[in-house]
Amino acid sequence: MVLDNIDELLEKYDSGETTLQEEQQLKHYFAQETVPPHLDGYKAMFQYFSVTKEEQFSKDVPLKTKTNNLYKWISVAAVVAIMFGVYINQPRTITDLNQLTVDEREVYDQTVEGLQYLGFAINKGNENMKALSLVSSNLNEGANKMTHINEFSKTTNKILKNK
Repeated sequence: MVLDNIDELLEKYDSGETTLQEEQQLKHYFAQETVPPHLDGYKAMFQYFSVTKEEQFSKDVPLKTKTNNLYKWISVAAVVAIMFGVYINQPRTITDLNQLTVDEREVYDQTVEGLQYLGFAINKGNENMKALSLVSSNLNEGANKMTHINEFSKTTNKILKNK
């Protein structure tokens, strides 16, 4: 009878359905010296669980408290490099075009010419858009007149009883 109960508990244990009390019963049963031969695998498993439960780690773990200053110095060097770069690359304040060098003046003139060309192209596009707007408004006006004609046609058909 006890063996049948243990077999049922082992089936529940294998499927993960045992309660803590039932697992305690299994531990006590397998703590005995004599266990049927077909349950020797479970006996070894439960003995292993009981032994490892009592194990404790007793070795000291040394903690490394030495800090690595290399990362601190790298970050300081990076900040210094960035500040130096910002200081070197500060733009000059120019109040007159005569302060520009020949190359800078040439680049300035090319930029002004390009911007003027861009402005001309944008204005030309705006003129085309005005023409499209005029066509669109005429089209809308024609569509409104077509609705009046459609209404007139419906009324005429009702009077003449065509439809």
